Amino acid sequence: MTMPLPSLEDLRSRIDRIDDALHDLLMARAEVVKEVVALKGAGYPMLRPAREAVILRRLLARHQGDLPVAVILRMWRELISGLTQLQGRFGVAVYAPEERRGFWDVARDHFGSQTPMTVVNSPVAAVRAVAEGTAGVGVVPFPAEDDTDPWWRFINGDDDRTPHVVARLPYFSRGNGRGEDRDALAIALIAHEPTAFGTESYYADRSLIRIELGEDVSRGRLKDVLETVGLPPISFCSWLGRAGAGPVHLVEIAGFVGTGDRRLIACADRMAPLPIRTNTMGGYAVPLALGPDGRKAVRYETP
Repeated sequence: MTMPLPSLEDLRSRIDRIDDALHDLLMARAEVVKEVVALKGAGYPMLRPAREAVILRRLLARHQGDLPVAVILRMWRELISGLTQLQGRFGVAVYAPEERRGFWDVARDHFGSQTPMTVVNSPVAAVRAVAEGTAGVGVVPFPAEDDTDPWWRFINGDDDRTPHVVARLPYFSRGNGRGEDRDALAIALIAHEPTAFGTESYYADRSLIRIELGEDVSRGRLKDVLETVGLPPISFCSWLGRAGAGPVHLVEIAGFVGTGDRRLIACADRMAPLPIRTNTMGGYAVPLALGPDGRKAVRYETP
């Protein structure tokens, strides 16, 4: 006996029940977040970019069905940002001049449509806003070799008032963002944390190291030393600095490198007697690589 097809009203009623269940779960999640806030207490950072990246990776890995995974990830980014605001208000200072509005779009998509954002007229102004506490997060362009006055040269310390890179934007999709497709970095007064451990960290995380040399040395030599001590470089950007001073390099490293990493000490030892100063500028979770239709996905890009 053939079962009758459900009516349109029946299907709409099912959708309403599912919506109610989803809403109940979202409200329950908010209550758990309030418990987390009470448990962490004052002084604990609201933002946990590494934890957020791990959440999205887990969702991507378990996702099935026809709903594009990019839609799921976008919903969760908005959810994460909204619930972070329950822990305390924070604003975002975005370098997004008129001709580079794409930075505003990727910042809005990542930090949520309801998070306060302001435009600043230079990347250095975003760095300053974070350092002075007028913004919780700054969004600056991803470093490029042709930057004549790079913002990253001003991040030269490891103290708790020095901003650190904590995320790369976009994390999974540029969506319908405007303008150029240059990526951005998010900086904040929080520590860069790993999203994976062991050999998996090589593929899951990237770290940014600032290296200031007392005299000019070829990139080839510096690259050899970094590889020897276990810090495989992915890319270099350099700034010549003041006349008579050595170059300052920003080196992107595969894997996680924390403050005081023994490999940085080994690097300085191998470069001796050449004066060298290194500091970890932070890093980010490697962005997820989605298929062109937003459905098929790769967990994260490999070098």
